[in-house]
Amino acid sequence: MENNTNYNDKYMQLAIDLATASAKADEVPVGVVIVKNDEVIATSENMKERANDATKHAEMVALAKAAEVENNWWLENCDVYVTLEPCPMCAGAMINARIRNLYFGAKDPKTGAAGSKVDLFKSGLFNHDVLVSGGHHADECSALLSEFFKGKRKK
Repeated sequence: MENNTNYNDKYMQLAIDLATASAKADEVPVGVVIVKNDEVIATSENMKERANDATKHAEMVALAKAAEVENNWWLENCDVYVTLEPCPMCAGAMINARIRNLYFGAKDPKTGAAGSKVDLFKSGLFNHDVLVSGGHHADECSALLSEFFKGKRKK
């Protein structure tokens, strides 16, 4: 994992706020912010339950919004801030969209594709490398997920 100095804490905090809203909507608490030239161009939270669609992960929804804003699916000068390590689907979409940097919070030992389960971001593996930096606000991001699933088990 790369240590990237372009990380900006305010964007991760915004992602955490989105994840909190996601939990209130009874969705797995994941939030994402996409930034270009130090400006937020897209945000999302998980939408799988509301849309009844397995592809509506926060990252996928935000990537689609960013492509719409940019009028281009090629997002090479964009950075992604997300509260949970991306799954293989989301990692693949980020690689295909040519995302520049990925900053994530909590690791995902079950489906994480940035090194926890597999590493789709390994340099040279695909035609585009995304620089990855994880563990940002990891405790806070992990706690959101733990509390959410704890509440689910009580129900």
